[in-house]
Amino acid sequence: MDEVRHCRINRPALLAVAVTLASVSAGLQADEQQIRLPTINVVGQDETGVARQPGSVTVIDKEQLEILQPRSTEDALRRVPGIAIKGEEETAVVVNIGVRGLPADSTKTLILEDGVPVAPGLFVGNGRYFNPRIQRIESIEVLKGAASLRYGPSTIGGVINYITKTPEEGAALSVRTGSWNTREATLEVGGASPSKDAVFGAVITKAESDGFMDKGYDMTDIMLKSGLAIGNDQWLGIKFTDYRNDANISYRGLLLADYEAGADYNPAPDDYLLTGRRGLDLNHEWDINQNLRLNTLVYWSETFRDYWRYGINEQDPVTADGRWNYRNGPGTRFKRNSDGTFTEEAFDLAGYNRQFDRVGIETRLFVTHNSFGIQNEAEIGVRYLTEEMQDQSIEATRLKDRTGTIARDRVDTAESFAVFVQNRFMITDALAVTPGVRVEMYEQERKDLRKDNGSNTADTKNTEVLPGVGATWQLSPAAQLFGGVYKAFSPAENGVALDSLTDQELEAERSTNIEIGVRGGLGAFHYEAAAFQMDFTNQIVTGNSNPLLSQTNAGKTLHQGLELAAGYMLNNGFYVDGNLTYIPTSEYRSGTDKGNRIVYSPEVLANLALGYSTGSLKTELSANYTGSQYASSDNRKEISGTGADGLGGIWGGEIDAYTTLSLNAQYQVGAQLTLSGSVKNLTDERYISGLRQGIYVGPERSFDIGLRYQF
Repeated sequence: MDEVRHCRINRPALLAVAVTLASVSAGLQADEQQIRLPTINVVGQDETGVARQPGSVTVIDKEQLEILQPRSTEDALRRVPGIAIKGEEETAVVVNIGVRGLPADSTKTLILEDGVPVAPGLFVGNGRYFNPRIQRIESIEVLKGAASLRYGPSTIGGVINYITKTPEEGAALSVRTGSWNTREATLEVGGASPSKDAVFGAVITKAESDGFMDKGYDMTDIMLKSGLAIGNDQWLGIKFTDYRNDANISYRGLLLADYEAGADYNPAPDDYLLTGRRGLDLNHEWDINQNLRLNTLVYWSETFRDYWRYGINEQDPVTADGRWNYRNGPGTRFKRNSDGTFTEEAFDLAGYNRQFDRVGIETRLFVTHNSFGIQNEAEIGVRYLTEEMQDQSIEATRLKDRTGTIARDRVDTAESFAVFVQNRFMITDALAVTPGVRVEMYEQERKDLRKDNGSNTADTKNTEVLPGVGATWQLSPAAQLFGGVYKAFSPAENGVALDSLTDQELEAERSTNIEIGVRGGLGAFHYEAAAFQMDFTNQIVTGNSNPLLSQTNAGKTLHQGLELAAGYMLNNGFYVDGNLTYIPTSEYRSGTDKGNRIVYSPEVLANLALGYSTGSLKTELSANYTGSQYASSDNRKEISGTGADGLGGIWGGEIDAYTTLSLNAQYQVGAQLTLSGSVKNLTDERYISGLRQGIYVGPERSFDIGLRYQF
């Protein structure tokens, strides 16, 4: 039996980081005045942050998150125009976000936390397997259009940036309980040094649940955050995170007959997705002078994803009652041979285990100058990033030990260098034009440790030049016109680009994006409207959406649509807030699927919220509508599988539209105590949230109650 490299994080690193943070925060005590912590914001914290962006912007602030009471970041993002969620379970252990008609595989939109990429692999792949916990998030920035050019890679759909909580004085305890035996507790502590030049804070969450459809989880999330002033013009921020989640979830969904009969059991009760991530971010800000500011961000992370699952009996895949026929324990499962016969195998359990290591450094210089006789703001950025993924599959015989024979043993690596420059020309007080260019150079390598050294490696390299230009024009105090055009790309991950240890000569996904819109407000009314187009020269379709195109450029695709968001605050305490996304065109323009609609691309998305606030009480009733969508590129109507016996492989078909309602309330009992409650899926709508190896069911009606006490 070969030795198994367990995908686990080096625990001594935790002690080293804890000692470092302890030394920084030694002698801290609560103080009302806190220094600023350097951070990367894609929009900005001042009042002009949105108005400076030549693209559409949505910011979900702290107050909105408090009334939403989301269970996950995806739950919060449902309120953002243009975003579609393909949920797999209620807390979004893995992430499935689609933007403006892009497939909900989260590979074409850059997701950040405090400016740091959160996907385990931007180039080596598998970006879905870490999703920040909502308990540590204070606000969310969503940026689309030409302003996305400042970041990369994978900004075709834009940038989502989660801003974590800033240390505050004292301590607070939040607890929440609800449906499916859910229990959650979050402790927040913070303080400042007597000299007021250092702050420290921690957010610690423990959550357990039996989960909807018995898809339970046991999650721990720790965030330590510290900052200190270095003289009068420099600041250093340190953030350490440690996350672990053992989730009883799988790729397997319900069979069609079971779904139609209202079944609510876990179709893979012995499958587990074990995930964890540890990260360290160092953020330095230096105000060199009134015209120069330098931000430098260094980040490190290691992530593991161990997926232990049982194979189905392919000879007899369905039991007498219609459920999947698993071999849940020592015994046999069957392998289908090429001649149609079956061979017994001694392995019941398989582990698909991956560990990711990443180190990155990014620095940005901000310069204000008066060249050409006008006011200018320039930004110059450089980023270096290295990634590695260890990928093993293990054939095991017992769930308890989770050890066995290595069947696959690969190492994927990627090294990338990017440079970016833009200049904002303020031509008049009302008109600003911002041209820019980004260059991404990257090299990928795959090594198969099971093969001879002479034939076990393949590599490929690419360079992308991405120009763009955006503009803002203040038409009146109540209306600002914005727009831009830019090129964006998303790299082909190692597993596709270097499949079979051969350079597949796949070009990166490239898109020319155009956007024009108007935003503003007058009194209690605010709005934003935008028209957009994403024109792909080649979109890579992976096996999750079409198995027949798993290693090819799918060809030209086109996305065109409109977004409208508006809100109004009434004088009597009521407010209304809503948005509508209409994407009439989202289609393949070449290949066998020419003319068909892109998978997981609803034509209509809509949100509407009615809220009421008076004194200590805040309430909100909200509705989310997701239009019908296709789960396979052939756009077939009927729901069915395409694997062995039509059961075990990727499923496709048309998913019906659905609407869910939520009712949330928050009551401030006193200065220290806040009570909250929510009902999700108020009407108990039964709907399909996605298809893969079966049917994923959207969560049923559920209840949560909670309290927060500020010490």
